[in-house]
Amino acid sequence: MATQMTEMLKGTLEGIVLAILAERSAYGYEITASLRERGFVDIAEGTIYALLVRIEQKGFVSVERVPSEKGPPRKVYSLDGSGRERLADFWESWDFLAAHIDALRPARASTPGALDTNPHRTNGENA
Repeated sequence: MATQMTEMLKGTLEGIVLAILAERSAYGYEITASLRERGFVDIAEGTIYALLVRIEQKGFVSVERVPSEKGPPRKVYSLDGSGRERLADFWESWDFLAAHIDALRPARASTPGALDTNPHRTNGENA
């Protein structure tokens, strides 16, 4: 499952990081820590830093160098207008994919105690 999860994250990590930056500006380690707090524990810091370089080059974020008490200045990333547009596109794509993928899932009501959460099924309709 880990390999499959890694592959799925590759396609969504940019949007996930943009979503974190939509909440507040942050530097690389803060973004990594936020991801870990949200359950993305296997994402390497190097992966996040490489992604931040790419989204900076694409013009989705602005960067401010802020003095650090311990070492060189930190790069603090803030979502800009292009990044907000990119994030809106990400959520639109996510909603489309999530709805269509969920429609492919077998009904979970067949498991004792489980609820059928398929939004495409009406009351009384069987899988």
